[in-house]
Amino acid sequence: MISRHLGSIFQRSKITNHLLQIHSLILKTALDRDPLCISEYIASACLISIEIAKFIFDRLPSSPPLFTWNSLIREYAKSQHPIEAVKLFADLRRAGVKPGNFTYPFVLKACGRCCMVGEGGTIHSLILKNGFDSDRYIGNTLLRMYAACGAIGFSRQVFDEMTERDVVSWSSMIAGYVACNSMLDALTVFQHMKLENVKPNSVTLVSLLSACTHLGTLSTGESIHSYIIVNNIGFDVALGTALLEMYSKCGHIEKALKIFGSMNEKNLQSWTVMISSLANHGRREDAIALFSQLEQMGLKPDSLSFSCILCACSHLGLVNEGRCYFDRMVNVYKIRPTMEHYGCMVDLFGRAGMVDEAYELIKNMPIKPNSVILRSFMGSCRNHGRVLCVDGNLNKLLLEVEPDLGANYVLTANVSAISGCWDDAAYLRVTMKGKGLKKVPGRSWVEVNDEIT
Repeated sequence: MISRHLGSIFQRSKITNHLLQIHSLILKTALDRDPLCISEYIASACLISIEIAKFIFDRLPSSPPLFTWNSLIREYAKSQHPIEAVKLFADLRRAGVKPGNFTYPFVLKACGRCCMVGEGGTIHSLILKNGFDSDRYIGNTLLRMYAACGAIGFSRQVFDEMTERDVVSWSSMIAGYVACNSMLDALTVFQHMKLENVKPNSVTLVSLLSACTHLGTLSTGESIHSYIIVNNIGFDVALGTALLEMYSKCGHIEKALKIFGSMNEKNLQSWTVMISSLANHGRREDAIALFSQLEQMGLKPDSLSFSCILCACSHLGLVNEGRCYFDRMVNVYKIRPTMEHYGCMVDLFGRAGMVDEAYELIKNMPIKPNSVILRSFMGSCRNHGRVLCVDGNLNKLLLEVEPDLGANYVLTANVSAISGCWDDAAYLRVTMKGKGLKKVPGRSWVEVNDEIT
């Protein structure tokens, strides 16, 4: 009688105390020996406390059914410790339990999050051995796993060998290429997708817009926008944000603002992208005003939001405003400054000619400065002719942190020359030549007659 009512009790359990009380009842009534009952209990416990679920799982008197293993593997795969899912899968095999078609996607997701391409490849072999290679859901997860590990070639091999593909398969392949910085390949897959008469969904379009954003292909981005309108695809938060970012990166800030204004729902990422776009287009008042509006809307700025507004202050020379935002970030929102935040402040002071302030900030940083901060600081010293405060140790540190970049040797040699240390400058240039290093010129993608060069 009790076991018949436990299912509804499991579903109504929302807090840890409920789980513990139900567990006590199960033990008192010896229902822990009922495989169905204990499996349902552990599955429900996973949703509230995976630690409690694992604790009970480890103390079961006999090996549980596959459903129970799957419940734990699934929750661990999306938790902060996905490697536990991989370990649990190994325990499952040692226990003599045969994985099913739901087991493999969960553990493959965990492998992707842990970048365990070797373990993922082993699981791929098991999938082939046990005849699950024709399962479309497993195939989709498999190609996403390889892409997450940077093995995009294996992803494409899985994709090409799939006997049946759906929109998820195509979207996963496109997203994989974008994640691995192969934007042109992503657009090529989309062309093949259209030839196969597979209609893209919102997820597909977000990945494609991301590719257009990185490549700066406005015409392709506009065609995707037209497709969205013609097919009456609603602007969800992700799609709207991707679209406004594409327009802003391609230089059409007004269109980006129009998209932003038309979005019925916006999240923090939408606001942050718009603020960053306005700042990059030199519209400092609008960027600052939008940041204030963000706060008035009750949204709490995060680390990335402050990086954008500090970067805006840096490029626009707003020293006092930058100091104010940095102080609010630390003291009001209790956000610990990252390397990027310190970099923005060093760049802010350096651009304004306040080299001494930048130097003091670097000296007092709780973390070791990276090459970006060091280059920014020394570039400021060179540009403003302030060499008295240059610490020779910073020059050495830059070359230690990034010893194989020719631009670093050129910069440190120039700073040494400005300060009158001609022997040091000559030595640096000889060292650079001896290592075969050169200062690589900048380059970018350009779209000419609908072709990217």
